[in-house]
Amino acid sequence: MEKWTAQKVANYVIHKKQLFILDVRNQDAFEDWKIDGENFEYMNIPYFDLLDGVEELVPQLPKDKEILVVCAKEGSSVMVAEMLDEAGVKVGYLKGGMKAWSSYLEPLKVADLEKGGELYQFVRLGKGCLSYMVISEGEAAVIDAVRFADVFENFAKEKNAVIRHVFDTHLHADHISGGRLLAEKTGATYYLPPKDAEEVVFDYAPLEDATTVKIGQAKIDIQAIYSPGHTIGSTSFIIDEKYFLTGDILFIDSIGRPDLAGLAEDWVGDLRETLYNRYRQLSEDLYVLPAHFMIIEELNEDGTVGKRFGDLLAENHGLNIENEEEFRKTVTDNLPPQPNAYTQIRHVNMGRLTPSADEQTEMEIGPNRCAVR
Repeated sequence: MEKWTAQKVANYVIHKKQLFILDVRNQDAFEDWKIDGENFEYMNIPYFDLLDGVEELVPQLPKDKEILVVCAKEGSSVMVAEMLDEAGVKVGYLKGGMKAWSSYLEPLKVADLEKGGELYQFVRLGKGCLSYMVISEGEAAVIDAVRFADVFENFAKEKNAVIRHVFDTHLHADHISGGRLLAEKTGATYYLPPKDAEEVVFDYAPLEDATTVKIGQAKIDIQAIYSPGHTIGSTSFIIDEKYFLTGDILFIDSIGRPDLAGLAEDWVGDLRETLYNRYRQLSEDLYVLPAHFMIIEELNEDGTVGKRFGDLLAENHGLNIENEEEFRKTVTDNLPPQPNAYTQIRHVNMGRLTPSADEQTEMEIGPNRCAVR
């Protein structure tokens, strides 16, 4: 009976390997959120339905695929895996369960930068979050860090770099930002859009339109572009004149939702202005790197999430609704369910709540819900 790590499961997702997942959580939890993989098969049988034994289950399991048992925190999957092992079925279980899957970050290299640096994307497969690190000449900048600050610290150390700048493209509502903590631990400057920071209780550097920060001796420009719509302060970045970090405004297969502060009707106009005016003044050759992805099909062959802006202008439905009223109706009528605990998460990111690590985990449980598709 093998104990699988979240890293191993991530490898199967990224490389599109086959896997059979036996999820023993309750049906509603499974239907709301599961481990997505393009070549994964699933069976959902709640743990309590297997307490009397697995004899009826065994014939339903594949004999030609690896089998992974998954639950919320590990305990139930261990018990089911042990029963299956005793019945002669070779299985593994996910160490830490869905809690561990939600927390795991896979760092992937996006590119070597022309002026002598590197750009990395940190893919949080279980939550759909995407963070970024730019490294040049021993200095690093992090954009949209999730709450696991040690992951970014350790990665920078591996690359012999010191984190000098930390940015949040906006005040996040679907996950707890690690930006402020990371800046405090490393001594970096923490940037936040002031229009999103009116209620924060900590000091920050204002991230405003046309803010430019240089990274390392190579002088890699990180240029900020005010782009409201998801929030009133949302800000995008262009790195090295090529890479376009769009935060939660534009995704590969969808666009950002404007309602997480309760202002959908007010902000949908800002969203359209950003997508149909501000962004369209930029080069179509820019490579879009969003802060989230929604579906597993958005991953590229190497596991990164990104695409040429010109391709999105042709393919992304949210960029091809010419009538303004139709756009407004499409966005406001197709809002997905709001993220779990999003109001509390916003207050954590304002510095007004300080939940424990376990409470933070519970707040974030569930899928990404930042997009309108």
